[in-house]
This record gives sequence, structure tokens and C-alpha cells, in this order.
Amino acid sequence: MKQSEMYIHLNGLKIYAFHGVLPQENKVGAEFTLNLRLKTDFSRASQTDDLNYTLNYAEVFQVVKEEMQVPSRLLEHVVQRIAERLFRDFPTLTEVKIALFKQNPPMGADCRETGVESTYTKN
Repeated sequence: MKQSEMYIHLNGLKIYAFHGVLPQENKVGAEFTLNLRLKTDFSRASQTDDLNYTLNYAEVFQVVKEEMQVPSRLLEHVVQRIAERLFRDFPTLTEVKIALFKQNPPMGADCRETGVESTYTKN
């Protein structure tokens, strides 16, 4: 049996941060939700039951949390930064898919969330 297309998912991560174009968004902040899909080869971890051969979810979350604390105007910029940092800190990653949503955006409409999604591949 051969494993292929291995992904680690972290879905529904909730982080309070200060991203947005409007001045009030940078002062008051908002709740954001992130979904991550991380492509990496964890076949050795699945055979050995050894964390050293896969990604540590807590370490991934810490990177995301640190990048989310850097204020940005655009969510597009935030996901780009997160992807760059994940590739830098976790060299075994070959693809990162990120969906980032702002809860209750201040846009004058009844809207639960707005967001962006992007997939990045290692060069």
C-alpha cells in the first residue's frame, strides 16, 4: 500500500485580530476564523507513530497566531504572510491552502462572514 496526497487540516481556528481598511477595525478588532490544509509527506509518521515525522499542530497554530497579530489592511495580505511563514518554518510542506474569514464585517449588510481563500505551492 502506498500513501499519496497527504494533508493535515486545521479547521475553524478562531483568533481575535486587528485587520481591516476602516480605522475602527484597527482599534476595535474582530474575530477571524481560519481553515488550513497543509500538504506534507507524513507516511513515515503513520508507520512509526512518531511526531518527529509530521507537523505538530500546536506549532502550526502558534505560527498562524503570531502572523495574525500583525495588523494588515487586507486579508489577502494576511494569508500571503501566513503561507510564507509556514513554508519557512516547516520545510516539509509542499502546499498550503488557507481560507480566512472575518466575522460580522462592518459593511452595512447582514453578513455572517467575508473572506479569502488561496492555495500556495512551494517553488
